[in-house]
Amino acid sequence: MTSTDRPTTDASPNHPPAAVHTAEPSDGPAPGVPTGPEADSRAVTEAALFEAFGGVRGMVETVLPGLLFVAIFTVNKDLKSSALAALAVSLVLAVVRLARKDTLKHALGGVFGVAFGVVFAMMTGNAKDFYLPGMLYTLGLSLAYMITTVAGVPLIGLILGPVFKENLSWRTRNPGRKTAYAKASWAWGLILFAKCAILFPLYWWADTTQLGWILIALKIPPFLLAVYLTWVFLAKAPPPIDVFAEMEAAEEAEKAAEAERAAATGRPEPSSGPRHRR
Repeated sequence: MTSTDRPTTDASPNHPPAAVHTAEPSDGPAPGVPTGPEADSRAVTEAALFEAFGGVRGMVETVLPGLLFVAIFTVNKDLKSSALAALAVSLVLAVVRLARKDTLKHALGGVFGVAFGVVFAMMTGNAKDFYLPGMLYTLGLSLAYMITTVAGVPLIGLILGPVFKENLSWRTRNPGRKTAYAKASWAWGLILFAKCAILFPLYWWADTTQLGWILIALKIPPFLLAVYLTWVFLAKAPPPIDVFAEMEAAEEAEKAAEAERAAATGRPEPSSGPRHRR
């Protein structure tokens, strides 16, 4: 037995070796609970996903206008009042964001989405067309996730790279994260494509209220599943490379090198100003 293998107490009758391994439950984390870098990576991933996808408030802003439209249309079958109510609530949500000086990307996305639906439905006179622009956007987004992944530039990496302060460093310098982004993008693309496979047949076969309620029911669960899978893939991936911190460190190193060269050659620091000859 080497010195590092020996117990730290004497193996005498008064101090049995088993006593060395006795520990209270409070002495360490519970089994299976991540600690250290793994826990930090998961916390950072959760925060980044919350910021990128808007969290609970973003989901509410996504669902509420469509929910109001289908609820009003179910009661009075009036396209105009239903559409204007949905547009009004999306505008109110954007104004609240603006008043609180919050990010507007989620609220404005909802405003534009509802506005396109209102215009399209008013032009055709078919209430189901209120949902069509959003359905086409979902289909296009699902294809974008899959096509960019096949092309080697997964879309979820382009979305989350700036949030993690890694920009595109994952493409060439962090292959583990590129793999995680590819898996997450496939998850998003396939989940959204499956959602479209349900909704587009209903657009042709179901009436407006049936399509509307099913669409509302499919708003949150697929989104949460995609976010959860993204979290799983990224939490197991290598940590991001903070390119902004690298640039700041390079600038500081360059300044320090310039100061050392100036001190070695006896030249004055650039801040000391020019010397004047007599």
